[in-house]
Amino acid sequence: MSNSSTSPTPGPRLTSLSHGGGCGCKIAPGLLSEILKNTNRLPMPPELLVGIETADDAAVYQLTDEIALIATTDFFMPIVDDPFDFGRIAAANAISDVYAMGGKPIMALALVGMPINVLSTEVIGRILEGGESVCRAAGIPIAGGHTIDSVEPIYGLVAMGVVHPKRVKRNADARVGDRLILGKPLGVGVLSAALKKESLSAEGYAQMIAVTTQLNTPGPDLAAMDGVHALTDVTGFGLAGHALELARGAKAAVALDWARVPMLDGVRDLAQRGMVTGASERNWAGYGAEVSLPYGFSAVELALLTDPQTSGGLLVSCDASAVADVLAVFRRHGFGAAAEIGEIVAESGSGSRLRLR
Repeated sequence: MSNSSTSPTPGPRLTSLSHGGGCGCKIAPGLLSEILKNTNRLPMPPELLVGIETADDAAVYQLTDEIALIATTDFFMPIVDDPFDFGRIAAANAISDVYAMGGKPIMALALVGMPINVLSTEVIGRILEGGESVCRAAGIPIAGGHTIDSVEPIYGLVAMGVVHPKRVKRNADARVGDRLILGKPLGVGVLSAALKKESLSAEGYAQMIAVTTQLNTPGPDLAAMDGVHALTDVTGFGLAGHALELARGAKAAVALDWARVPMLDGVRDLAQRGMVTGASERNWAGYGAEVSLPYGFSAVELALLTDPQTSGGLLVSCDASAVADVLAVFRRHGFGAAAEIGEIVAESGSGSRLRLR
């Protein structure tokens, strides 16, 4: 049984018009590194507090002693068939990068590419309305944007926010001894694969929408805590990929307690039935050499470790003394599944920056 939409819409299924959906559309990490290897040659001004150098979630530019501007963009092809839900997910995903830097969103610009000879103005309008609804929930306007006629449907935002320069949380500042806390459960990519194969239940669809449209509002409160050293959000490269970013930034390694990682209901069973994305395999090909797996780690578990998340949870690296307070912040913002999942450890010389235990 499938439930690709809360209400029928005219025209083809949105997911049938794209070769990939959500953050699963990201270019694979290995290929991306190759593409970017000769970029970033321009001189960077001292006011640019965060640029491209650490593959962080957003750029940060200091305006005054008290204010830094956060700028980011994110867009992708449909991960669901309901146009309103597609707009909501894409907007929440884009705004998440502002929260991941510890900032408060202030406005957005819409990025819209649509096959106008295939989709009706009604459907396109519903996508934009979905994005607007999430921006309204975040307390920000969509102040403009850009539209093109494209072969596949594309929607997203340029999102901007503000943060105190001393409260910017990069993905590169984790410390050995830090504990890792994940804000949302994994499995969005698996659910999206099941949806595309028309094998997702109504309950699974509702769960998918709930987790992908939940704004990562704990970000600013977490950034205000001295014990929080690094923040990122888990998106297209999966938990393993984004944990590796923390490890590389800290010049250390991540030890992950796999049994403690929260999962969405039913995703292991769906993965066992082959409901996995091609992006999961591409992710593993890009960074698997840096990962040490325990004996007997199954293909299903590996698919979940590398599963591309869309609008995924915040990944926090904090002092051990701050774990209870960090979890309390998540609970206060309605993230009941948030859990401590591992720690930052010293490098062992084995070449593995991520170790599962």
